[in-house]
Amino acid sequence: MRTATLSLKGRALKYLAAREHSRAELTRKLAPHAESAEEVQRVLDELEARGFLSAERFAESVVHRKAARYGVARLKAELSQHQLPEDVTRQVTQALRDSELSRAQALWAKRFGSVAQTPAELAKQMRFLSGRGFSGEVIRRVVKGAPQDESQDD
Repeated sequence: MRTATLSLKGRALKYLAAREHSRAELTRKLAPHAESAEEVQRVLDELEARGFLSAERFAESVVHRKAARYGVARLKAELSQHQLPEDVTRQVTQALRDSELSRAQALWAKRFGSVAQTPAELAKQMRFLSGRGFSGEVIRRVVKGAPQDESQDD
């Protein structure tokens, strides 16, 4: 029993050494190697208590890796798949909202670079940004070629 616990803890630490993981991810990855679900939860509780496992760090890690390519809606959906506490998700996505327009403009410029000349091009640009999880208002401003510092007085 003791060696199984150490083995589970060792596996969890190996996963966490590679990158941050959510509690749900580690539960899924460790379950096949455990004698019981309670054993996995005990190991994860200990790792959380020692600061090795953190929902906040995991959320920040996901945002750091993906914010340049995705909008708030897409990132929020991904974070919710990992069953993070609502306050952690809300805090991270609130910070993302402030930079959503600039991130969308950078992504759009890299992919398209110029304002659409035909309705088909416009639809393609809007679908691309929508698929990446950017809000409708941000998409409209980006495809019109609105400057970044323009206020939202419309």
